[in-house]
Amino acid sequence: MFAMVLRAPGTPLVPEHRPDPTPGKGEALLRVTACGVCRTDLHIVDGELALPKLPVVPGHEVVGVVEALGAGVRDLSIGERVGVPWLGHSCGHCTWCVAHRENLCDTPNFTGLHRDGGYATHLVADARFCHSLEGIAMSDAQAAPLLCAGLIGWRSLKFAGDAQALGLYGFGAAAHLIAQLAVRQARRVHAFVRPGDAAAAAHARSLGVQWAGGSDEMPPEALDAAILFAPVGALVPQALRALRKAGTVVCGGIHMSDIPSFPYEILWNEREIRSVANLTREDGREFLDQVRANPIRVDVQTWPLAQANEALAALREGRITGAAVLQP
Repeated sequence: MFAMVLRAPGTPLVPEHRPDPTPGKGEALLRVTACGVCRTDLHIVDGELALPKLPVVPGHEVVGVVEALGAGVRDLSIGERVGVPWLGHSCGHCTWCVAHRENLCDTPNFTGLHRDGGYATHLVADARFCHSLEGIAMSDAQAAPLLCAGLIGWRSLKFAGDAQALGLYGFGAAAHLIAQLAVRQARRVHAFVRPGDAAAAAHARSLGVQWAGGSDEMPPEALDAAILFAPVGALVPQALRALRKAGTVVCGGIHMSDIPSFPYEILWNEREIRSVANLTREDGREFLDQVRANPIRVDVQTWPLAQANEALAALREGRITGAAVLQP
């Protein structure tokens, strides 16, 4: 197999040829056909998250075909098209898992962090955490961003409750998917892009949002909820100022720069701030069922697997419209 490997934080990924892995009990061997490039991958590569394993193969928006099954696997079939998300394993017995909140498991494994991920031609995954992509009417490259941008976006949208006036800060991979579902739910969607980024604003408008403008602007109406996909802490008080009473700011990223101090006045009137941590398998089932029933447009830019560093650089520099995807 071929893989792009992180050997030290803050350094470029290096190409490696390795023996093909063998699935153990409860595992599946996948031939990777596409892997999305997520902002969390940037946080891992740039050393902004603690790294429990080095070297590591990043990538957790994986689409692949099942090539072999370990002992005890009953729910997958050879040749089946599946996806592998960020949550790659949970213990099943801690307080959080027992409470059906496996996203908060005390001893989780995350794909591309604890377990080698999808920046490779092959991947071994816990079969219980693979999602069937049968019936998803899109290419493998288009399906890849569903596995994190889509899933985290879906969980964030649920945390926004029944908000009718919804703001999306940071119009990248996740926002461009979730905006479409929110529009179909008859919500009034407002897209906030980097100041001066006319192309991103035009992209948002093409997906049906009611308003698109800079993240330094105020929307034309007070928001019931705002979801922050941009990992910029300074946007939290900005979003609070855009909320009506009892509104919610949902922080959808795994990492964010420090939130600056802000006056209590903009939090008062029962506004709240909450974070989204990881995802559950139930989130995956719900979201993928939504996509099966109501297909959405997924805009991707693709790179060959060997050019993973170039794709990461493009994401880091804000040169991606939609989502970046690697293909072996």
